[in-house]
Amino acid sequence: MLTAGTRVSQVTTSVPQLAVKAPPCLHARSGTKPLSKQASRSVQTSAWFNFGKPKAPPAKTARETVIPEPSYSLPIGLAGIAGLSGLEGNLALAGVTGFLGAFLAFQASRVQFVFDDEALEVLIKSKDDKAEKSDNKFVGGQNRWSYDAFTNWEFWWKKFPVLVYFKETQTKSEGQIHFFPVLFKGDQLYNVMAERCGSSQNSGPTEE
Repeated sequence: MLTAGTRVSQVTTSVPQLAVKAPPCLHARSGTKPLSKQASRSVQTSAWFNFGKPKAPPAKTARETVIPEPSYSLPIGLAGIAGLSGLEGNLALAGVTGFLGAFLAFQASRVQFVFDDEALEVLIKSKDDKAEKSDNKFVGGQNRWSYDAFTNWEFWWKKFPVLVYFKETQTKSEGQIHFFPVLFKGDQLYNVMAERCGSSQNSGPTEE
């Protein structure tokens, strides 16, 4: 028992010490060394200079290939004219329009306008129903034209399309014109041309 005035010497308590290991660096992996000061400084500098730079544009998505469905409206119309001409006794006109209607009906069953991601191409179905590339009999070269080469295109007429016209600079630099009878569904052909073939002086979509 301690009495008043007794000097208490220093009391010590022995506390066992626990060995505590420092936690590993969060970014370090097994078998790797932490970045040196120089490497760390280089990473920081690179991040500083890349800050605010515009990101690379996303890769362009290819447009789907569009093939307008065949239409026999024009051949049927010519056949009607041939029949009426025959009833009226105009056999010459009946013969011409009848032959032209039959020819266009045959063409409608085999000609395809193929609009891929880059160009318009005219393909011809073979006997085994396989679409094959074709050459232009009038101006030469393959029937394939890049959309960038189109300078104008027109529809006659938008309500009842009979003929489609376009001019391109791929065949020759001063421009080459082409005419094709409309043997496809007119709305499908018009919509894809308006989307991919550039501006039209008279037949393009009008803004409301």
